[in-house]
Amino acid sequence: MAAVLRCVRSGVIYRVFPLSCSQQRSLSTGRGLLPRPRPLRFLLVTGGGYLGYQHYRRRNQEEDGAPPPLATPTQVALYRSFPTRLLSRAWGRLNGVELPTWLRRPVYSLYIWTFGVNMQEAAVEDLHHYRNLGEFFRRRLKPAVRPLCTSSCLVSPADGRILHFGQVKNSEVEQVKGVTYSLENFLGPQKRRGNDSSSFRDLLLASPDNDLFHVVVYLAPGDYHCFHSPTDWRVELRRHFPGSLMSVNPGVARWVKELFCLNERVALTGQWQHGFFSLTAVGATNVGSIRVYFDQELQTNAPHYSKGSFHDRSYIAAGDQLLKAAGEGGVALQRGEAVGEFNLGSTIVLLFEAPKDFSFNLQPGQRIRVGEGLGSL
Repeated sequence: MAAVLRCVRSGVIYRVFPLSCSQQRSLSTGRGLLPRPRPLRFLLVTGGGYLGYQHYRRRNQEEDGAPPPLATPTQVALYRSFPTRLLSRAWGRLNGVELPTWLRRPVYSLYIWTFGVNMQEAAVEDLHHYRNLGEFFRRRLKPAVRPLCTSSCLVSPADGRILHFGQVKNSEVEQVKGVTYSLENFLGPQKRRGNDSSSFRDLLLASPDNDLFHVVVYLAPGDYHCFHSPTDWRVELRRHFPGSLMSVNPGVARWVKELFCLNERVALTGQWQHGFFSLTAVGATNVGSIRVYFDQELQTNAPHYSKGSFHDRSYIAAGDQLLKAAGEGGVALQRGEAVGEFNLGSTIVLLFEAPKDFSFNLQPGQRIRVGEGLGSL
């Protein structure tokens, strides 16, 4: 009930209302006087500002000619703490949602315009044919648009951009120039041959007269998302490494050391005419789904996994139904044959044994398409 007070001097009458119990508690505790904190907004604003500052700083250093600094362990840990695996699973579900027919053309046209997709190469150019984003991303190409180079013993497994290539030295591989990752961490443990003191690189080589080479192909979101066999070879083992799903674009690859070892990946290893050969599909943000056509058991981007673990499947096991048509041990792949697909752009890493006189016909950063030559003997 309101109380009435009269000011003696001015004669002004004041009406005073008593405070409720909740208002009294707010005054005594201080609650209600300040706005409620919004932790998500705070994290987004501060995190976005920090990443923007780091990008501006790296850009200025690149313009000055200085090599960009590598991310510190704390920065990598913060990046890995982002729920990229959860976001990638959500993105995967969104890709499977069927779009109304009237919405398909505007949605796909926006994507085509944003990422420069060439739909004239698609086997089906009619945008209404693709029921969802996933089908559009994994669209097939016309057979004649990717001819195989006849003068090269090795052809590109994917459309994309060459990040790096060269010889593997001291069991370290360059993901981009000046930034390396461990060959052993990338491929996992291998069977030792003879001398236990051999380096990990030497363990992979079948002949001392050969050398180990590598090439990295980055697939952008607008690229064709399937990957193909770069040569005639036989796959003996599939090794799946669960892991993070950080971005693999060139800027992040220059910033995060051992990025390809931290991210989820599927390594196919085996033999070709010159010895050891491997093709590794590396996952990325929104690319948790890696599919290999001849291996229906492979399941990537699972909700839970053990850090540092990997899962093997041998293709030379006796009685494996998969190998009935293979003749010998392993899965035989022919040059240019479709091997698998990503849900969005990512990275393919080739590691292979070849004679020392093997030479690449490439330039760093060049655009390349499936079937174009990588090198020759």
